[in-house]
Amino acid sequence: MTEKLWYLKSCELFRQLSPDELATLERRCRSRQLAKGSPIYLPADHADGVLLMASGRAKIGSFTDEGKQAILAFIEPGELFGELAILDGGQRDEYAEAVEKSRVILIPSDVMHDLMEQNPQVSLGITKLFGFRRQRIERRLKYLLFRSNRERLVSLLLELAEQYGYPTPEGVGLKIKLSHQDLASVIGSTRETVTVLLGELQTENLLLLGRRKIVITNLKQLAETIQAQPPTIVRRR
Repeated sequence: MTEKLWYLKSCELFRQLSPDELATLERRCRSRQLAKGSPIYLPADHADGVLLMASGRAKIGSFTDEGKQAILAFIEPGELFGELAILDGGQRDEYAEAVEKSRVILIPSDVMHDLMEQNPQVSLGITKLFGFRRQRIERRLKYLLFRSNRERLVSLLLELAEQYGYPTPEGVGLKIKLSHQDLASVIGSTRETVTVLLGELQTENLLLLGRRKIVITNLKQLAETIQAQPPTIVRRR
């Protein structure tokens, strides 16, 4: 099995494909290796296909008219992104950047169209992906409009704990490493504000902070500060 085929089979959306469909998909797609900080695509780039995160991690973001960065999502191995190319082959609206050494696989739009026409499970999976991404954006927008900086930060920490959390002797560590500026770019705040808020949460014995390291020492109590349910933490390899 080739490396590219292995990555394609690791994507949940493609696990139900027949060997012939996978072979066709492998022939038509292209693989790229990216260094940390490298752009995957930029605003106004032609949206010529969907991308699969084979390894590493990427962030999706945009820039405001004032030049401020807003991080919309983080993309993990096995996830598709840039999916709007399926609907509209025009220009990209946002940017994607590798936040660590990564490999991405470009699947041309016409190949995805053929797969969706031939395989109802692929079509359903893409529809669910659109719905999930829209739900996440709407939830983030609601936080930005109706919650304070502290509430938005706590909500983000709970979201990160659910996606990246792992048990430690001190509490729940976050496998993803984010700077204070990264956190600020996600919640629509400033680095200075985030630094102050993290310090307050540490003083309240809710967090333990290190260099790009956050441990949530009391997940239940942290969730209670915004009247939320604590996420379930699963053991990750």
